[in-house]
This record gives sequence, C-alpha cells and structure tokens, in this order.
Amino acid sequence: MIGEQERAIELRAKLSAGVDLEIDYSDGDQDEDYKEYDCIFDLNFDDDPSNLSIYAGLRDTPVFVNAVKLSLNEAIYATNAKAKCMLFGFNALPGFLSHSTWEVSTYRKFQVPELDKVMKKLGIEYLTIEDRVGMVKPRIIFMIINEAAFTLQEGTASIEDIDLGMKLGTNYPFGPFEWCDKIGITPVFETLAALYEDTKDERYKICPLLKTKYLRNETFYRQKESK
Repeated sequence: MIGEQERAIELRAKLSAGVDLEIDYSDGDQDEDYKEYDCIFDLNFDDDPSNLSIYAGLRDTPVFVNAVKLSLNEAIYATNAKAKCMLFGFNALPGFLSHSTWEVSTYRKFQVPELDKVMKKLGIEYLTIEDRVGMVKPRIIFMIINEAAFTLQEGTASIEDIDLGMKLGTNYPFGPFEWCDKIGITPVFETLAALYEDTKDERYKICPLLKTKYLRNETFYRQKESK
C-alpha cells in the first residue's frame, strides 16, 4: 500500500475482512524494490502519478491506482510509459474504499479475467467501468454536491435543510454537504474541474461558493461551527 494513513487504514480494513494477507506499507520511494510484491495499491496516484514509470515495468503484476480525477489512459500518455503490468483504476477517496462493491477501470479490457481472479482472492465485489475521469459514483455524488452549493449560494435553503431533504427524499446515507466534508473539499473540487475540462458539460461547471471553500480549504459544517 502506498498512500496517506487514513486511506490505508480504510483499505486494510476492507482487505482484512475477506482474506488473510500480509500487507506492507510503503512511502512511495522510487528506490524501493516493488518486484517483491504480488499486488500494489497506490492510493495517492491521482495526486502523484510519478511512480507509474516503475509500476509499468512490473510485468503481469496487478497494480491498482486511485484514478478518479485522472484516467489511466491520460496517465500513460503523460508519462509515455509502456504498461507491462496489469493496470487497474479504482476509487480510493475517503469513504469509498469500505463500500460493498468497487468500481474498477481497466487499461486493457482483455485483462478482465485476470482482474476477476485477483478480486476473488481479495474477497472484493466489483464492477468494471470505462476508463473515464470521475468514474461513475464520484461523478454523480460530486455533481450533486455542486448543485447543492448553488442552492446554498442562492440562499434558497440552509446547509442542514439541504442535507436533510436529500436524505429523506432519496434515502442517501449522507446529504451533499456531509458527503463533501467526509470526502474532502480538495478531491471534490479538483475532480469537478477535471470533469468539466474533459467534457465541457455545464453540469460540472463549478459553483463559485464551492470554489471559494476550496481556495480557503474550508469545510461546510466545521467552518459553520467555528463562527
């Protein structure tokens, strides 16, 4: 595992629930010998894909990288790497690793049977998706957060009312602002920005209030409570 402690703890809990594994943590040092590992999870790949040149040379090794705001194809193109490894994208943002079913994107679709073998060994249910920025669930949730920010900015409803209305109306476990605070304003904003750049779809055009929160590194509830 390569990544920040909070995500690593969540992933470890998910993996440990299914099978008995020997799990090592790495700080992502490029001098490390990654050939000794049977499987690699890079939880920080969205923010730092620099190790792709190393992973790419690990022939037939399953490498799972957090690829929400950066697609696998974009990462390969940007680094000019020749992927000999089995490269898969997954959503390692806070709160998503514990979900019952993962979304997994593939760089090479013919490697899906190999992916299936790995996921069965890890005891994780999954669905394969297209290699696109935002994946599926984050794309939907982040768009809802953005729309909620527009509603709050217009003064139509309060943070609490919007969250409560969303939970009662859709039976979602969290309201949009609760979700944003749990995931973090930075990945929400930066994924929306990447989605808009990729699609030019107005649904992903970022609300000014959300942008302000991002620039100030503020949350919705904690900032409110600190006043």
